[in-house]
Amino acid sequence: MMQQFDHIVIGAGSAGCIVAATLARAGRRVAIIEAGKSDEFNQDALDASRWKNLVGSEHDYDYQITHQPYGNSSIRHTRGRILGGTSSINTIIGWRTPDYDLHQWASAGAHDWSPEHVSPIFDKLLQTVHLETSPQTRNAFHHDMMAAAEKIGLSTVDFSPNSAVQPGIGYLYFNKKGKLRQSSSVAFLHPLSQWGETLTIFTQTQAYQLLLDNNNRVVGVETNRGKLTCTSDLIVSCGAFDSPALLMRSGIGPADQLTALGIQVKHHVPGVGQNLLDHPDSMIAWETVKTIPQTDLNSMGTAVFYKTDPSLPAPDLMCHVGTAVFDTYTKPHGYPTAQHGFSLSPNVARARSQGSIRLRSADPNVPPEIDFQYFTDPYDAKILVEGLKLARRLVSQSPLNEWVKRELFPGLDVQDDETLSAYGRKVAGTVYHPAGTCKMGAEADETAVVSPTLKLHGIENLRIADASIFPTMIGVNPNLTIMMIGLRCAEFILK
Repeated sequence: MMQQFDHIVIGAGSAGCIVAATLARAGRRVAIIEAGKSDEFNQDALDASRWKNLVGSEHDYDYQITHQPYGNSSIRHTRGRILGGTSSINTIIGWRTPDYDLHQWASAGAHDWSPEHVSPIFDKLLQTVHLETSPQTRNAFHHDMMAAAEKIGLSTVDFSPNSAVQPGIGYLYFNKKGKLRQSSSVAFLHPLSQWGETLTIFTQTQAYQLLLDNNNRVVGVETNRGKLTCTSDLIVSCGAFDSPALLMRSGIGPADQLTALGIQVKHHVPGVGQNLLDHPDSMIAWETVKTIPQTDLNSMGTAVFYKTDPSLPAPDLMCHVGTAVFDTYTKPHGYPTAQHGFSLSPNVARARSQGSIRLRSADPNVPPEIDFQYFTDPYDAKILVEGLKLARRLVSQSPLNEWVKRELFPGLDVQDDETLSAYGRKVAGTVYHPAGTCKMGAEADETAVVSPTLKLHGIENLRIADASIFPTMIGVNPNLTIMMIGLRCAEFILK
C-alpha cells in the first residue's frame, strides 16, 4: 500500500474528516485513515434515532477505565470506530464553545483562541453542519418541566447556536436534518464517490506508529496495510485516548514511560497523555404515573445550566433531562427501575480532577491504560451533590410533581450531603467527553504538547486536531468545538 500524499490525516473522526475534506478541496492530495468501517450506507449511523444500536457494537471501541478509588470503576467509554468517529454514534447535542472557556484557553497560553478569533470559524462550520431544535419535543412533559423550573428561579433560555450559554432551562439543539445525523463525515465527506484522486479514504486501516526521519520530521505512518508517506503536514486526529497512545508508540512522549516499555525515545514530550479531562455525571430518576410522550430522538430534549454560586462568571453545573430511566450504573447496585419515568443527570461542567493515559504495551492492539482520577478533587463531588439537590427541588414543583409516582434512585432515605456524595460517586457516569491529553499551550509550558497552531512542540510538520488539545474543559457538550478545531487546523495549514 506504499503511496505518497501531500498530507495524511490519521483518524476520520469529528475533526479528522473536516481537516481532510478542507485540504482536499483546496487542491491538496490527502489520505485519511480510519480503523473502522464506512458509515455511508449504515442506517444506524445515519438515522440519529438509532444511535443506541451502535453502542457496544463493532463500531464502538468501548474503552474500560482503571480502578477509581473515589468513583465508579465500571464506567465504559463509548468511542466511535467508524467513519465520522464519535460524531457518528453520539447523541448529536450541538453547542458553540462558550466565550468564557475560550478566554480561559487564551489565558492558558493558547493565544488567538479567544472568541473574536474562533467565532468566524464557527460561522463557517455552521454553513455546512446543520443545527436544529425539534419542535415535536415540546410536549406536555417538557412544558411542565419548564413551568416547574420557573418556580425555583430558572428562566427559560435560548440555546440556539448564536446565543450565549447562561443559567436557566432550554430546548437542546442537535446537529441533524430531520432524522439525518450531521456527523463530520455526513456533512463534509458524503458522498464518498465525489473525491477522485484528491482524497483517498482508507477504512479498516489501523495506524501502528508514525515514521520519523533522522531530523525528527514525520514522513509517514505504518499501518496494518502497509506504509503511507507524505511530503507536508501529517495530522493526528484519533481522540483523547488514541492520539497520545499513537504518539507514545512512535517514541514521542514522557521518556521514562517509553523507556520502561522498551520504546526508543524519539522526542521527549512530558505532557503527552497528561491532563485527561471529562464531564463526570451522576443520575437521579423518577417513575411516572403516566407515559411520557417519546418524541425526543435521543430521549433528551432539554437541559439546565446552573451556578452553584451566583458570583461565578459562568454556570458550573449542567444537567441533561432524559425522558427515560437511565439505569446503566444504578441497576447493578440493586436500585429499582421502571418502564415509564424520567432522569436528570447533573454533570460537573468544569471538573478539576485530572487523569492520564499511559501505554500498557508497545503493541498497538493493546488498549491504553485510562485513569481519569475521578473525584480526586473534592470540588467535583460537591458539584454533583448540588446537582442532585437542584434536581429534587425542580421535580418537587407543580405541575411537574403531578407526573411523579416515586423517586427510584437514590431514594428518599438519601438526604444529607455526605450520603448524597457517596451515592453520586458510586453510580457516577460520564457524558463521554474525554479531552486534554495533548494540551495546547505555549512552548515554555512543559505540560503543553501542541502550539496554538496545533503543531507538536519540537516537530515542525506534525499537528494534532481533536479534543486532546483542550487546555481546559469547556462547559458544554464539545462535539462542535472538536469540529471547529478540525476546520481551524486545515486553515492553519493552508495559510
